Amino acid sequence: MGRSLELLVLSEEHRAELTGLAARRKTAQALALRAKVVLLASEGPHNKDVAARLGIDPARAGKWRKRFLASGLNGLRDEPRCGAPRTVDDAQIEAVIVRTLESAPADATHWSSRGMAKASGISTSSVQRIRRAFGLQPHRAGTFKLSTDPDFVGKVRDIVGLYMAPPANALVLCIDEKSQIQALDRSQPLLPMRPGQIERRMHDYTRHGTTSLFAALDVATGRIVGKCYPRHRAIEFRRFLDEIEKAVPGDLDVHVVMDNYATHKTPLIRGWRAKRPRWHVHHTPTGASWINQVERFFALLSERQIKRGVHRSVAAPHGGDQLFRRRA
Repeated sequence: MGRSLELLVLSEEHRAELTGLAARRKTAQALALRAKVVLLASEGPHNKDVAARLGIDPARAGKWRKRFLASGLNGLRDEPRCGAPRTVDDAQIEAVIVRTLESAPADATHWSSRGMAKASGISTSSVQRIRRAFGLQPHRAGTFKLSTDPDFVGKVRDIVGLYMAPPANALVLCIDEKSQIQALDRSQPLLPMRPGQIERRMHDYTRHGTTSLFAALDVATGRIVGKCYPRHRAIEFRRFLDEIEKAVPGDLDVHVVMDNYATHKTPLIRGWRAKRPRWHVHHTPTGASWINQVERFFALLSERQIKRGVHRSVAAPHGGDQLFRRRA
């Protein structure tokens, strides 16, 4: 005579939840089957009868009956698994890292995933996982520039101090120009973004002229004042300075941060400044225009409006100057 089975009695709450799991179409098939096993077992039949009705092995039916009796609904869930054993040990991982950082293949400047896999004797996917885990990106490279200005530290301290603690009764402005802004129109209408596909545009374009933007950023408020000119010579720069001179109240000093571009140092500009003692110029270190905050505005302008814009005239990129008369 076979062993007697422990009686499986379901509460109304458990029965309702199991019935829902068995009937719900979004339930994983394995979980739905386990719910059906428990529901049938609660009616009293033996494991082999439950198995026959569901088309499964009796041992499988018995397993889920026992799991439910021991742990309830949680017993029907998959238990945590340890996963497959490691196929790549620590020594191999270290070898991939060292080779990536300290060597290059004979026929390339850096290791590809496939090349590293072949050289290391492990799979390409293993190499990719190691790179992700340790933040290695040999396929990418950046650039940097070091200023050779002998007074680099002094100029940086001067400008940062101006940003952090501006003089009383003074206006601090960051001034520069973005030259050669091209009004480009694509030869075909762009194809807009849609689910699963990025925005696309024709490679060919028609150029409708260029313009140059002179801009001044008020450090205290973030306000941008700009003016576009067909060219970016010293005479245009002086006209822009005249615009600022008219707009700034006469009782304020003007401290200007700008780079060492030749246009800013011509006799015309030097003479203009000499006649206006309230203007104080703070030049950025050579090769370090990044410290000029208006450069960030130019970067935002390029990313948000110029690069992907469609412009059919030189007026379009700057929108009649009003585009720039806003906060950065």
